[in-house]
Amino acid sequence: MASEALRGKSKKSGYWVTLGKSIVQNKWLYLLLLPGAIFFLVFKYIPMTDLKIAFMNYNPFAPDKSTWVGFDQFVKLFTKPAFLKVLKNTLVISVLKMLIGFPLPIILALMMNEMKSLKFKKISQTLLYLPYFISWVIMAGIVMNLLDPSTGLLTGVLKVFTGKDMQVLTDTSSFVPMLVVSDVYKNMGWGTIIYMAALSSVDPQLYEAASIDGAKRFKQMLHITLPAIMPTIIITLILNCNNILNAGFDQIFMLYSALVYDVADIIDTYVYRMGIQKTDYSFTTAAGMFKSLVALILIYSVNFAAKKSGNDSIW
Repeated sequence: MASEALRGKSKKSGYWVTLGKSIVQNKWLYLLLLPGAIFFLVFKYIPMTDLKIAFMNYNPFAPDKSTWVGFDQFVKLFTKPAFLKVLKNTLVISVLKMLIGFPLPIILALMMNEMKSLKFKKISQTLLYLPYFISWVIMAGIVMNLLDPSTGLLTGVLKVFTGKDMQVLTDTSSFVPMLVVSDVYKNMGWGTIIYMAALSSVDPQLYEAASIDGAKRFKQMLHITLPAIMPTIIITLILNCNNILNAGFDQIFMLYSALVYDVADIIDTYVYRMGIQKTDYSFTTAAGMFKSLVALILIYSVNFAAKKSGNDSIW
């Protein structure tokens, strides 16, 4: 037993020695890592110490007078009709965004990979990437101008085809499609970058060999290009499933109003109103913990399914 304990201590000490040497040898790389590590430490890990609020009747003005209530906040969460409604809205919006926004970058990357003109390809890439780097504050202003009922360019075009004055930003039947379209437009460029990077690693000799064997471009895409980027597709799918309850707070908060709460109010906006405006911190912390638990279960489940099916996984 003593010898095993000594071996365990030597392994631990050896680990720290190796880590110290690695830091010294790669000090500039670790220095580049430092801002990201500090960000996650300050804004992700340190706040976890306050998750206990979800099990309390927290008094923000006199924390010492807060009382423990166990799982009462979670019972309140799942018996409150308003929360069940925002949970449904969150799932609907998030699933629609994934169903349309996940395959579209793959299709665009495959199409751009087939382009012959290098100049046209670069212009297309720039036009696709540009919206991703615009904040939702600016993008929301652009969307509101385009969809203005009286002067908006898009509403004018819609009026020509439908003969009606479209109130997209206040109409419950058109607000969610607008959210999905604008989100896909803004983010599809980033997904295309990822898949284009994966496509750049495909060996050109595979295409030459397939061409000699008589395979046309479509068959080359099906049997060479798609299998080559399949690991990237699987990893991206796993990460997207992790965000199934993140329907896009920035986008919705900038665009929605009380007129469309019925279809556009999601968990994040509901938590903002209940937590920041009504100071019900215990209830909103319980809602946030529920979101994190669902994300954890989903990412483990999808990762497990990917591993069992023989595909690449995160771990």
